[in-house]
Amino acid sequence: MTADAAELLALAEKTAREAGDLVRDRREAVERMAVAGTKSTPTDVVTESDTAAEALIRTRLFAARPDDGFLGEEDGSVAGTTGVDWVVDPIDGTVNYLYGLPQYAVSIAAQVDGVVRAGVVHNPASGETWTAVLGGGAWLDGRPVRVSACSSLSLALVGTGFGYDAGRRARQAAVLLEVVPAVRDIRRAGAAALDLCAVASGRLDAYYERGLNPWDLAAGGLIAAEAGAVVSGLRGAPAGNDLALAATPGVAGELTALLERLGADRD
Repeated sequence: MTADAAELLALAEKTAREAGDLVRDRREAVERMAVAGTKSTPTDVVTESDTAAEALIRTRLFAARPDDGFLGEEDGSVAGTTGVDWVVDPIDGTVNYLYGLPQYAVSIAAQVDGVVRAGVVHNPASGETWTAVLGGGAWLDGRPVRVSACSSLSLALVGTGFGYDAGRRARQAAVLLEVVPAVRDIRRAGAAALDLCAVASGRLDAYYERGLNPWDLAAGGLIAAEAGAVVSGLRGAPAGNDLALAATPGVAGELTALLERLGADRD
């Protein structure tokens, strides 16, 4: 089966919008969502909507492309034979979703032979949808987006996030104490995919976080990079679980140097 990036993106976007309708409608139907379980820690929750949305996404993608692979946050991986793997977070920002905060997203990326070629991040609460294909730029609701022109870390609005483990959060807080006086201000919104898209749209000048998984990073990372962001890890590593950074080029070097000095990629 062929793997045209535009076709993969069209399928991902259609599926993300349908899954977004499902989770938004389920959220509006109840006062407080039911917690279906926890993952890494008691604070790392999964709702019934996460599992329902991932099941819907799997069904739609496999109906269209039955031989592809699949890596989802909730139900693990399925090996494929086409070289295409779908990397999916059915609800990025589950805690926000649980509490009724409108900062959560459906994230779907198509990875071809190990390279992310297409990605979509859809916020069901706002209706905003970011898309990108490799080499084709980044888009928000059909309009091109670019990173900000910020050129000084001291003037940069920087997003970040925290892990679920208390020990890791304490270490991240210690790093943040050193970052705060070096930047304009800090934002912590609670959904990595949307933070990456905020960098792409110039709503943040930079974002960094330790502990991201492939489904947190795949689609949003492509969108940020296609909007002109530097997307990387520290010490020459690619963005990943140790640390993911996305920043407008004017502040990427300063922020990288600061985070390396602080050991932000280590617990």
